Amino acid sequence: MRASAEVKNGTGERDAVRMSSVFRIAVLSGMALLWAIVAVLQYKWATQLSAAAEVRIGSNLQSLMTRWQRDLYDELSAVCVALQVGPDSGAHDAWYDYLQRYGEWTRNGINSEVAESAYPNPDLVREVYDWHTSAPGKPELLRLDPNAKTLDSIGAPQGLETLLARLKANSSNLTVAKRAWEYGSSSENESASGSNQVRTLGSRTDALAGWQLDEGIPALVHPVVHHANPFNSQTPIDRAAVDWLVVVLNLRVIQDRILPELANRYFGGPDGLEYKLAVLATDDKPRIIYSSDSALKIEDVGSFDSIMNIFGSSSNNVKAGFWEALKHSPNSTDQDWRSFAGPIWFPVFRYSSDDKPWLLILQHRTGPVGKIAKSVLYRNLVIGGVVLSLLAVNMGLLVFSSHRAHKLAKVQMEFVASVSHELRTPLAAIFSASENIKDGYVEGRKNLKFYGSILTSQTRRLIDLVDRILLFASTRAGKTRYSVVPLAVSEILAAIRKSVTEEIEEEGCTLEEHIEPGLPPVLGDLSAVCACLRNLIANALKYGGAERWIGLSATCHEVEGHGKEIRFSVEDHGEGISASEMPHIFEPFYRSPKVVVAQIHGTGLGLALAKRIAEALGGRISVVSELGVGSTFTLHLPAASAQELVNETPLQETTGQ
Repeated sequence: MRASAEVKNGTGERDAVRMSSVFRIAVLSGMALLWAIVAVLQYKWATQLSAAAEVRIGSNLQSLMTRWQRDLYDELSAVCVALQVGPDSGAHDAWYDYLQRYGEWTRNGINSEVAESAYPNPDLVREVYDWHTSAPGKPELLRLDPNAKTLDSIGAPQGLETLLARLKANSSNLTVAKRAWEYGSSSENESASGSNQVRTLGSRTDALAGWQLDEGIPALVHPVVHHANPFNSQTPIDRAAVDWLVVVLNLRVIQDRILPELANRYFGGPDGLEYKLAVLATDDKPRIIYSSDSALKIEDVGSFDSIMNIFGSSSNNVKAGFWEALKHSPNSTDQDWRSFAGPIWFPVFRYSSDDKPWLLILQHRTGPVGKIAKSVLYRNLVIGGVVLSLLAVNMGLLVFSSHRAHKLAKVQMEFVASVSHELRTPLAAIFSASENIKDGYVEGRKNLKFYGSILTSQTRRLIDLVDRILLFASTRAGKTRYSVVPLAVSEILAAIRKSVTEEIEEEGCTLEEHIEPGLPPVLGDLSAVCACLRNLIANALKYGGAERWIGLSATCHEVEGHGKEIRFSVEDHGEGISASEMPHIFEPFYRSPKVVVAQIHGTGLGLALAKRIAEALGGRISVVSELGVGSTFTLHLPAASAQELVNETPLQETTGQ
């Protein structure tokens, strides 16, 4: 029966080993499969994230370009608002009224600090003309001179002939003026440009109604329907007639001042412009009006990321060849942010069926957006690879943890053996002494006192050992609570002397004290501080060497934050601690190999317990040691502040960790 049981036992063990091996293989296979699935999902996620990043960058870029365009309109249209042209202006405004408003705007822009913020570029306007075509006879071009406050009749300047001829052809057609007025305020404009964007200027859309832009000059034009003599608004005329206000802009100011300022405002960064940008005029001979990069050429334009028609398309179908070529360049896609028309605040004069817009073209200085998106993809793939690598490392850590758990179990078994040995020694002494007393071998008061002292010391040793183990268990579980109050250093030292004097005398050791006078109270729990120092003194007794000397000192030191701390130092002249052992001396159950060989009794808990107590009280323990010279362990505890001394109540409770 016994043999059968042994065979059955061996078979069971082999089955258990086999089942354990199968389980490990299954777990590893499952983890490898999971790793592969996560790798595939991570690649898909990174690809989607890269596409989303590209769209996000593009949307942000489109928003910046639209705001840039709005501010450009604000600059160009400042004089339009100042001239105050309305649908009924001809009923009460004469040419001299516009001259006066233009003069005030010019003077305010130059002299007034308040107006300077509103009209920062008064020299943007080169000239303002009245194209007087409603009077009988030859049309007259009047120049508004704000300095002389005169209307000067002049000939048509070079470059304005085409525009003036076209305006003259429409001067008798009230439908032209009516259509210009309706364009700025009708729902047609909102549907063409996006109602949300038009509303961003608020009341300015009404102020800009009726103005049109000639991009080639550039110039702003507004019809004025006169119901009275344009030189004297009090004199009515027989029929309404259309004249024109023509505001010629200074292209050089736009190129050299306004466009660079807008570029820095919206596309600048700490290290300069974040984007390369250019403004192009796409007429019969496309040309660069402004460029942030002097090396930029017309041929480079197709490689840029985003293109915006600055003044918007004047029809639903954009037919200009250059604009169409850019929209269908290799870098362009169906996404709006790559090629789009901005909101139309005032329409562009049309000379033909084709649009010839001004274009804002951008590219990030580090490269195309697609390249940036790819870098995001590669970065995410790298991050994902790192994560997957961490998973693999985690598998290795599982193996390592298993090995460590086995090692810890071994250490704990050694601890059990050490504790058993520590228990056996005093128990044997107690048993032997009690046996001698029981058997009548102890006679006389002197012998009884001797055996009584043996029983007392060994019992105390047992109690200290059990208390130490229980205290370590409670601090490790976080169940020990300390009442932290101001304590006098003298009170702590008196308690320490009382608890260790007998043990020091039995060991034949000398305790030398160095106490700094006038020490402030320390924050701590009396029993906890004493337990911590008692462990340090016990350690010095055990490893203090043949000199049998222990130094105990208490000093006060300034610390960071203008606070103070009290340092209790326990010094011995023992063998010291090697550098290789220093990182382990505060680990629970750790004992030096040479200590084990020397058969010095101990559990490996003393220093670990002292460290836990010190940290629970808000302090710490430091150590300085030199081989062949000795060691000094120092307990650092915070000193009580003046306010804490005034309160004279328990300050807080901390949990031993």
